[in-house]
Order: sequence, then structure tokens, then C-alpha cells
Amino acid sequence: MAHAVPARGTSTGTAPGAAPGAAPGTGTPPPDVFGERAHKVAKWAVPVTVGLVYGYWAASINRHGGPVTGWNLLFGFMTALAFVVLFAVVRAVAQRLPREGHAVLWGAFAGSALGFLYAQSGVAMFTCVVVSLLLAAAVFATLFYRYYTHEDARGHPVT
Repeated sequence: MAHAVPARGTSTGTAPGAAPGAAPGTGTPPPDVFGERAHKVAKWAVPVTVGLVYGYWAASINRHGGPVTGWNLLFGFMTALAFVVLFAVVRAVAQRLPREGHAVLWGAFAGSALGFLYAQSGVAMFTCVVVSLLLAAAVFATLFYRYYTHEDARGHPVT
């Protein structure tokens, strides 16, 4: 497989004195396709949408194929609300943590979310815990690797 060779005298290929976030070998940052407003909308639209899907999924598992009731709808919306609030808290807190804590927090969130959904199906609690821990470990390992390879020793993004 062919790879681009870094520019002479640099480890990343970014030209000396290039702007932060610059594309390798150039002095200009990559283009931002979406504007600031789109990023602000997406910051909340994506978690709310995922939360609604999560709440619907939890409610559909919880009713075990029975009819949709008012309590089932309430359960789905409360689950969606809890998911969105916890997602926002995890996102806010994780940004302030070092890469290890950041990865652990997102792993715990993902494992807990899956464990809650899996517990709604009525399987043994031991099975829910094991599956949740496996997912949490996989998310932790993936995110730790990503943060470890994209940050310097002080936790600043490497461009």
C-alpha cells in the first residue's frame, strides 16, 4: 500500500509555520463545509434524534410485542429525555478530562445504555452486565487509541 512521504524536517508532513489544522503538506487549513450555525444546531439535533430513537427502541422492547399504551409512550419519552440529558452531561464533562478519563466516561455511557436496553428484554441480569462490560471495554479501547494517537503528551490535538 502506498503512503505519502512527510515533508523534509517534519514528522507530520505539515509545512513549518503552517496554520493549526492545516492539511499535510500545505499551509492552509482544510475547508469547513458547514458554518458555525450548522455546528450549533447539530450539537443538539443529533443527540435529540438519537435519544428519540433510543427511547422508541426501549419502549418497543419493554412492551414485549403488546399494544402501545399511554404508559409505554411515557416510558419511551422519559427514556429519551434521560438519554439526551446524560449524553449532554457526558459530553460536557468528558471534554475536561484527560484522554483516559474521556475514554472511560464514554465507555461507561455506551455500556450502560446497552445494558438498559438489554435488561428490558427480560434476560438474566448477569448476561446484561457481561454484555455491557464487553461493549464498555471495546468503546474504551477504541477511544483511548483514537485520543492517544491524535493528542500530544499534554492532551492537545495534534494536527
